[in-house]
Amino acid sequence: MSNGRKYTSDVATDFHVVFLPLPSPSHMIPLVDVARLFSARGVRSTIVTSHHSLSLLQNHINFDLARGYPISVHIVNIPPGKGMAYLSSLQKPIEQVVRNLDPNCIFSDMFFTWTVDLAEELKIPRLLFYPNCLFSHSVLYSLKQHYCSTIVKSKHESFVVPDLPDKITMKKSRVPDWVKLNTVLGDYFETVLQSGKRSFGLVYNTCYEIEPAYVDHMKKSVKGTKIWHIGPLFEYFNNKNYDDCMSNKHESLTWLDNQKPKSVIYVCFGSLTTFQEAQITEIALALDECDQPFVWVIRRKEDNQEGINNGLPQGFEERIRKTNKGLIIRDWAPQVEILQHAAIGGFLTHCGWGSVLEAVVAGVPLVTWPLTADHFEIEKLVELLEIGVKVGAEVYNMSFDITSPIIEKRTIVDAIVKLQDGSIIGENMRQNLKVLSNKVKQSVQEGGSSFNNLTGLIEDIKAFEFSQNN
Repeated sequence: MSNGRKYTSDVATDFHVVFLPLPSPSHMIPLVDVARLFSARGVRSTIVTSHHSLSLLQNHINFDLARGYPISVHIVNIPPGKGMAYLSSLQKPIEQVVRNLDPNCIFSDMFFTWTVDLAEELKIPRLLFYPNCLFSHSVLYSLKQHYCSTIVKSKHESFVVPDLPDKITMKKSRVPDWVKLNTVLGDYFETVLQSGKRSFGLVYNTCYEIEPAYVDHMKKSVKGTKIWHIGPLFEYFNNKNYDDCMSNKHESLTWLDNQKPKSVIYVCFGSLTTFQEAQITEIALALDECDQPFVWVIRRKEDNQEGINNGLPQGFEERIRKTNKGLIIRDWAPQVEILQHAAIGGFLTHCGWGSVLEAVVAGVPLVTWPLTADHFEIEKLVELLEIGVKVGAEVYNMSFDITSPIIEKRTIVDAIVKLQDGSIIGENMRQNLKVLSNKVKQSVQEGGSSFNNLTGLIEDIKAFEFSQNN
């Protein structure tokens, strides 16, 4: 184990918080944004991560150092990996780094359940970070409390999720395995929930304005544990001259500059998802048939790093390039900037919470295609808010390697057409999003609900430290 390189500024404060992000983009980036916000509020912030994950953080770190904020990174030399074994391999080296740093508080990703024991050993508060919303947590919490394999006989029969503010229906085929007892994942997520109960509090990347009933519901359900909603985290950094510290303009943004307003469909299923080649083919055929141009982010398969075809029809990429019908991206894409571009008219998404939040802020209606994790629950929130249409996915996948039944071209086309500029459904969703987007943006402004929650969170952990020392 090695601390490796250390990035820091000359500014130092007495109160020190260590941030422990999971090395996965959807978990790491928002927790690093929390560290940046703490740093901007005068809290000495240290991020502990692996060397492999540093590239995801580098632009954030350099930008904040340029602004003089006291943020630093300690690198733990652990090879990249996956799954439960990898999470276990991180424990001992990270624990030792944290002990050496002697912080006043540990701010931990939800999956590092062992950090609650470390915090108790060091007699400091531990905050558990959920990078998702309280709606999905409410649904899954209820399912875990009440789920029974005999609640319905058929996988495709709907049932009402108990004890929620709204009537939310689910199907067994959409229920994650981990909500069931007596499974490996079920036992692990029970450990996550129990570690939350022993924590100083739970922090969510959401805001009250999106899901007020579910913020209130979870605060009542999880008794004895404080909850803070401080998102959307990326929105705190909008319009802060951030682009000045970035590299040259991404090709996708240049391409979008030449498209008509609200004409382009953005297609992205997250940084981890891999589809069967047959499904890639159906998506390609659907995008080809639609009148709308598109930007499509296709993740490279590990066994095909060049990303050649992977199910794309013969000559597809050359044809769309020649006709300027679409753009395919196989590397990192600046999703926030893409969604906020005037040319974007819709977003075909897997319903990852970060993606949905970014679309809400940008005012972009959604075509929802849930796959795994909490995607199916988030799709229900999109439906409740009336800001998207469903493509019709009905089967939960056990991993990000998607094996659920193929969604055919016609179904995809029908969903995208509903978002076209001028359609009644599309215009109603845009109007709903306009109102919601304004509320969400205001939540991170001074005096807004998330801004005030962030202030209260920092004050509460400092007050705990003061009480322990007096």
